[in-house]
Amino acid sequence: MQIIYFIRSLLFATGQISSMLLFSVLGQLTRPFPVKTRYQFMHYWAKFCIWWLRVTCGVKYKIHGLDKVDPSKPSLILARHESAWETLAFQKIFPRQAYVLKRELLSIPFFGWGMKLLNPIAIDRSAGRKALNQMLKEGVERLHGEDWVVVFPEGTRMPTNELGKINVGGSMLALKAKVPVYIVTHNAGKYWSKNSFIKKPGTIEVFIREPIESDELEQLSVAELNQKIEQWFQKSLPDIKPDDKVSSSR
Repeated sequence: MQIIYFIRSLLFATGQISSMLLFSVLGQLTRPFPVKTRYQFMHYWAKFCIWWLRVTCGVKYKIHGLDKVDPSKPSLILARHESAWETLAFQKIFPRQAYVLKRELLSIPFFGWGMKLLNPIAIDRSAGRKALNQMLKEGVERLHGEDWVVVFPEGTRMPTNELGKINVGGSMLALKAKVPVYIVTHNAGKYWSKNSFIKKPGTIEVFIREPIESDELEQLSVAELNQKIEQWFQKSLPDIKPDDKVSSSR
């Protein structure tokens, strides 16, 4: 069985890498255009990868709570980070978004070139308070424009059954921007684990919490919002089984 997983994962990696090279090079032609145009082109790479993952490795996904999402309001997504999968899939699930990521990722040949076109919020994590202030400033600007913003409060990819420390940056941004906040959990790491070449077949479960609206945010402190994030994340350890409507299965 392992050899089959390896062969299927190799097929996926071949398609993922070759398509990344193609999109990152052709994407440079979109540089003179607005972010909306650049994103529209580059996000097709993410959609291709999600489709190719299903074809080659049998990894599907099911969304619970998509009916709660209002695409007309730029919003903040505070999500579990278990895999590379969510950075691809969220581009298909949610409206145009900016990711908060490590600045050094933009230096990776081809991959970094493509990421720059998506206008991410790239921070130097070693800069401490300066990096936090940059994230808050740019995050508010994006959220008060037309972009959604994705923050992984745990700061790094975590195993499916392990909860990391909830950092304050996401909650601070939420209280400062005062836009709807969606807390999102999933178990992508069960099928595509951190730094793993092997992808295992199965259905990733994605759960979207009912949004925390701006009027509720006004009643919360950073610590209280962090507690809500932690409580919702804990429900995914090891399995979340809320009675939310299944909105989509792919």
